[in-house]
Amino acid sequence: MSIDNLRSALPDWAKDLSLNLSTLSRSSSLTEQQQWGTFVAAAAATRNESVLVQVMEDARSHLSEEAVSAALGAASIMAMNNVAYRTRHFLGSAYDNERMGLRMNIIGSSGGVEKVDFELWSLAVSTINGCEKCVTAHEATVRGEGLSTEQGLGGRAHRRHPDRCGPGGRRRRDPRLTPL
Repeated sequence: MSIDNLRSALPDWAKDLSLNLSTLSRSSSLTEQQQWGTFVAAAAATRNESVLVQVMEDARSHLSEEAVSAALGAASIMAMNNVAYRTRHFLGSAYDNERMGLRMNIIGSSGGVEKVDFELWSLAVSTINGCEKCVTAHEATVRGEGLSTEQGLGGRAHRRHPDRCGPGGRRRRDPRLTPL
C-alpha cells in the first residue's frame, strides 16, 4: 500500500506523524468516499508530487473517477479561494463587500459528488492553507449537512498553530520533509 510507503519514508523523529497517518487511514467516522477524498484533496494541497502519487495509488481502489476528480477539484478551487479570501481578511473591513470576481462553478455542482463530501474536502484543504474564513464557512456547511464535530475534525489534515506559521501567517515548510 502506498500510504504505508509514505509512513515508511518518514524518519524516526516523525514517528508521531506515521502513527497518526496510520490511525487516519483506519478511521471509521467518515464514509469511505469522505475519508479517501480527504486524503486525495489534502495530498494535492501539499503540492508535493510524490505524496500525491502515493496517496492516489491507494485512493483509486476506494474512489470512483468522479470522486477523484471532485477531490482534486476541491483542492484546486480552494488553492485559489484561500489566497483570495485570506487577502481580503488581511486587508480589513473596507474590502468585505468587494466582489472577488472569481469563477467557482465547481462549488455549485460539488464536482458531481454529495455536497457534504465536497465541502469536507474543501474544509481539509482550507485548513492546510490556513484560511480562517474558508475553514469557518466550510465547517458550518458540513455541520449543517449532518456531520458531527468528530467527523469535521477527521477532514482536517493539519490544524493551524501560530507558532508554526511564518511571515504573513503562511505555513513554514520543513525542508527535511521535501523528499517525501
